This record gives sequence, C-alpha cells and structure tokens, in this order.
Amino acid sequence: MVIRVEQAAARLDAFLASVLTDLSRSRIQSLIRDQFITVDDSPAKPRDPVKPGQSIRVMLPEAVPDEPRPEMIPLVVLHEDDDLIVVDKAAGMVVHPAPGNPYCTLVNALLHHCGGRLSSLGGAGRPGIVHRLDKDTSGCLVAAKTDRAYESLVAQFAGRSTMEKHYLAVTRPVPRPHQQTVFTHIARHPVNRQKMAVVDPPNGKPAITDYEVLCIDDANDTALVLCRLHTGRTHQIRVHLRHQGAPLVGDPIYGRSSGEASLPGRLMLHAWRLAFEHPRKGERMAFESPVPAEFRPWLERAGLEVAMR
Repeated sequence: MVIRVEQAAARLDAFLASVLTDLSRSRIQSLIRDQFITVDDSPAKPRDPVKPGQSIRVMLPEAVPDEPRPEMIPLVVLHEDDDLIVVDKAAGMVVHPAPGNPYCTLVNALLHHCGGRLSSLGGAGRPGIVHRLDKDTSGCLVAAKTDRAYESLVAQFAGRSTMEKHYLAVTRPVPRPHQQTVFTHIARHPVNRQKMAVVDPPNGKPAITDYEVLCIDDANDTALVLCRLHTGRTHQIRVHLRHQGAPLVGDPIYGRSSGEASLPGRLMLHAWRLAFEHPRKGERMAFESPVPAEFRPWLERAGLEVAMR
C-alpha cells in the first residue's frame, strides 16, 4: 500500500490497525519488529510516523501449528539411547517450527525418528529441544527424550561446569588479538529485531566466548578460529567476533558483503564438539561432528586432521 497525504502523520502501528482490521495492534507491532512489515523495503518501528508516498509492505507468515507433526526427514545420528539423541544438524535446517518456518524442521524430523518419544517440558512446539543452533550453523545438537534428561541437560547448559561446546569459524578479517576471552552483555538490537547487539550493562545478558586463531590465510585476509562458549546467547559467536572487528564469512546479518566472491557462500560456523554428563548414568560423553568440506582449505593450512564430511 502507498500512503496518501491525508493518511500521513499517524503512527505506523496505529495506521495499520485502522486499515488491517483483522489484525490486533499488538500483532501488528510484533510483525513490524520481526520485519514482516517494512516501509520502503526497510525495517521500521511501530511508533514511526507514516509519510505521503511511502510504500508499506505487509507479509503474513504462515501460521505455526500448535503441535509440530512428524515428518520423514533424513537425520545424521551421532548417538542415541533411551534418554537422549545427538544429531549432526545440517546447515540450512531450522531447529524448531517458527513463523516463516512451520515445517521441515529438526523437531519434525526428530518426532518421526523417535516415534514421538521426546520430552515435552520445553513446550508443545519444541519437544526435546534443550539448546539451539542457528539455521545456517551445522554440527552437534543434543535433544532429550525423557523429562529427566531434559532437566539435567538444561541445568548443564545453564551451569556450564560439565557442558563443553566448541565451534569452528572462519572470519574476515583476522580477529585482533589472536586469542581472547570476550565478555560483554548481549541484547536484541533496538532497531533490527533480527539482530543481536553488544550493549552496556546492566542491559542485556552476560555473554562469554573464548576464541583462538588456529591459522591465517593472508591471501584473502581470513582466519580459522576455534571458539568455546561459556554462555549460550542468541548469535553469541557471530556477535562477539563482529564486536572484535572480524565477522564470520558468509554471515548475512553481521558479515561483510564486499570481497567475498571467492569465499564459501554459507555461514562459516560449525558446532564441532559437544561434551556433557549423561543425565542418568553420570558418565562423561563427548561427540565430534565431521567438518563440512567448505572448511577444508583452512583445516589443511592449520594442519588439523579431523573427520570431514
């Protein structure tokens, strides 16, 4: 829709509520924050005034089912027992249903593979899910089959004393310094609701990442970086390395668009290693996800001999 002169000056959310009578104002505000509503193809805020000649685009995401349904989607299983399942998530797979991605998620695949036997403590829409990986991040992810396993794994992720998560990332340019513990607070970006941002405390939540440069490719000013998470904030590694001036290669939100034509097109972030205590047996368990082929040039330069896909 295009704004006429007589419609100008009203708040964006109020104007849309008067036009889109089937949607509540709170629903419209949520759609604006999630960028399903844009002004002149750019993000906006609910309180922004509408102006003559502006073009407003409204996209309604497909509704998310109250309960996800099982779908026969292939899974790479690293380990499975009566309590939990560890999978090697592929890049491009969403973990659980959400607006815009109601089907073909990891949860749909798990429900089929496990015959519906997943813990429901995380909510009907996220059975078994105790932690998440971004859609374009590949690698190790554990899900709980029983309530006991769910409670134990959630506590381990929260406490971090027994949980270990190591990631491999490729950045451009090289992080400075080459080894660092990054400790910041992270919160939702005030304008772009799809992004997270480093904020001043007490705002946001504490976020701690250890990183170490494993090798440098001077030809394209990139680095292979090993990261260890001590907290699990949304987009944490991506935000922290961007904060260090070294965004991830292939990152559509925090990365650089120029000079990457010769580099892999995917988000270069891989959940390589995951370790924790078994919820029932108490024994230490550790898993490695084979590293995708896109990482090969940097792995060879670093002299790392690892399992590859």
